[in-house]
Amino acid sequence: EQLSRAVREVFVSLYKEKLIYRGNYLINWCPRCESALSDLEVNHIEKPAASGGKLWHLKYPLEDGSGFIVVATTRPETMLGDTAVAVHPKDKRYHSLVGKMILLPLAQRKIPIVSDKTVDPQFGTGAVKITPGHDFNDFELGQRHALPMISVLDEKGRMNENAGPAYQGLDRFKARKKVLEDLRAQSLLEKEEDYTVTLGHCDRCETVVEPRLSTQWFVKAKPLAKPAMDVVRKKKVKIIPEGWSKTYFNWMENIKDWCISRQIWWGHRIPAWHCRACQKITVSVKDPAQCHQCKSQSIFQDPDVLDTWFSSALWPFSTLGWPQKAKDLKTFYPSAVMETGFDILFFWVARMMMMGIYFMKKPPFKYVYLHAMVRDAQGQKMSKSKGNVIDPLDTIEKYGADALRFTMISLATQGRDVKMAEERIAGYRNFINKIWNATRFVRMNLEPDFKFKELSSPKNLSLVHQWILTRLFETVRETNEFLEEYRLNEAANTVYHFTWHEFCDWYIELIKAPLKDPAQKEETQKVMMFVLRELLKLLHPFLPFVTEELWHHLPLSNEKSIMIASFPKFHSKWVNSKAKKEVQLIIDLISQIRNLRGENNVSPSKLISATIVLKEKKNVSLLSSYAESIKSLAKLSQVYLQMGQTEPLETQNAVRAVLNFGEIFIPMTELFDMEEEKKRLQRELIKVEEDMTHLNSRLSQPAFVERAPKGVDKKEKDRFQELQSKKEKLEESLKKITVL
Repeated sequence: EQLSRAVREVFVSLYKEKLIYRGNYLINWCPRCESALSDLEVNHIEKPAASGGKLWHLKYPLEDGSGFIVVATTRPETMLGDTAVAVHPKDKRYHSLVGKMILLPLAQRKIPIVSDKTVDPQFGTGAVKITPGHDFNDFELGQRHALPMISVLDEKGRMNENAGPAYQGLDRFKARKKVLEDLRAQSLLEKEEDYTVTLGHCDRCETVVEPRLSTQWFVKAKPLAKPAMDVVRKKKVKIIPEGWSKTYFNWMENIKDWCISRQIWWGHRIPAWHCRACQKITVSVKDPAQCHQCKSQSIFQDPDVLDTWFSSALWPFSTLGWPQKAKDLKTFYPSAVMETGFDILFFWVARMMMMGIYFMKKPPFKYVYLHAMVRDAQGQKMSKSKGNVIDPLDTIEKYGADALRFTMISLATQGRDVKMAEERIAGYRNFINKIWNATRFVRMNLEPDFKFKELSSPKNLSLVHQWILTRLFETVRETNEFLEEYRLNEAANTVYHFTWHEFCDWYIELIKAPLKDPAQKEETQKVMMFVLRELLKLLHPFLPFVTEELWHHLPLSNEKSIMIASFPKFHSKWVNSKAKKEVQLIIDLISQIRNLRGENNVSPSKLISATIVLKEKKNVSLLSSYAESIKSLAKLSQVYLQMGQTEPLETQNAVRAVLNFGEIFIPMTELFDMEEEKKRLQRELIKVEEDMTHLNSRLSQPAFVERAPKGVDKKEKDRFQELQSKKEKLEESLKKITVL
């Protein structure tokens, strides 16, 4: 009832301000729905010549019998409603004919030849038939030249009495065939040719739409559109992605009056009453008892209903109690973000902007975030006929709501369609399982009476703890930046990477030993709980259900719900670049040893030894302190750490891997497949040579040397030297393995 009143208040207000009017105009009409359509409810679909698109050349006899003028048309059936033929005023071919009369074939009516600058001399013959009652361009031309408006089609798309007895009652497409047959019989069809035409289709039933003269209700759009454009130009409202702003302006600058009346059963009744006595109209918020003009009680309400988008355009304020000065209206208008699909930017968003600014004097929201179309894995639009629809309810039942949600967010690149594949959803379900298991690990490694104490500083914490805190808060910073810029997919993928590849894959593995050490256990428990708590909060917008559930499994006595917990903020005090670099060195070392094992098909259960030759002494000390973790995670029986620029004696017959900080040697006697090792070294050598070729080509270009920023040239030359050194070592390793 309240929403209905809001609709009436808006209608009456706009009517009084002469922004709503009733008139006989050409509108889009669906013969199947038997209803008017707004321009936005019409889908324009191209019909190529291969699908039957044609252009017919018709001969129209001059009244004086001096000859013919040939017109080109894609709709010969509407010729029965022609009221003129038009040519361009500068088209010399027709100068002598302008002002003459034509005897319209089949109808035998006299119509004039007029000149109008809107005619395209390059289209067809340069002469076009003018049917103001069945073409939007012709309607405007007809008004300029005061031509009669003749309608030859009824509301069902059949020819009416104006078409003449021979055609009355025929369906429009059957009438087309008969008109062409009759013209051919009279030798008035000069030719037909293949032609690509664009036809409007009803967005509800896909029937070909007809332009039709009809008395309808309209909103005068241009006065409302200007303020709605101004707020976007002045950045008071920001459309995201930015590219849609151009589309928005283009549509708003060319906006036409909005036909708001519909001939359908359901909708808000138009608050207008017609008087049978004086034929005047009474527009009122409340149902009137009599005509406001002549006081007659013989009145009836307009039978039409309003376009559904009319009431939808009022949503930002009508749902908050308007026109009453409700508390909710004051509190929640305007809102911050409107998230919707790009396909209803004009149907809904633009109209909310127009109505909101007009009635509330300010735009209804500050940001408009437009999401993309969800398509299948191949980028095709989902449809039941193709069998490529992913049902959200079935998907949620199978993988969970959070998995579907995270998939949608992670794939939602700004300005691009979402290519949805079930395999991706399954992958993110596995990600959720990973989080669940990580939380379970943390909970299992806490005493039953553990009480969480806030971590205030990273000082005096061990290297691994400082590293994870550094990476946590770097992730917090990046995630917040992405969210502020509405780059939701990048925010989701940033948190995903940290959660899986750093917290789960490395941190949890690196703290297993400290958790067993009484001297390190308490500190480790405190840090891992702090990191997990912040991580769950960071994940909550993307995985609301699972994070809320896990939240209640943790000993966080003062925080009742993750939903109301403060979102993580970046603080530079948590970032330690030195710790980050040193732990990354350990990770790179373990990863490279694992790669060597995998490439040589070493069984996961087999322990092997490795010798690490390091360039810097400080790294010997670093790796020594984490030797047990390295042995455990790389499955090593022994790890030997050495300093030096040349390889040690015991590594002469070993598999080699070159890293920035040194080299790894694994004795070949502990590996199985020497041939595979040779291939691996060859692949690595090819890659190094390709990099050297590319870099050398770059350095040899004078333009690069001249324009490169200060220091870049030297940096690239140093990199070339590193590659050269790496190449020599790989070649040396290949020689040795060949000898073996």
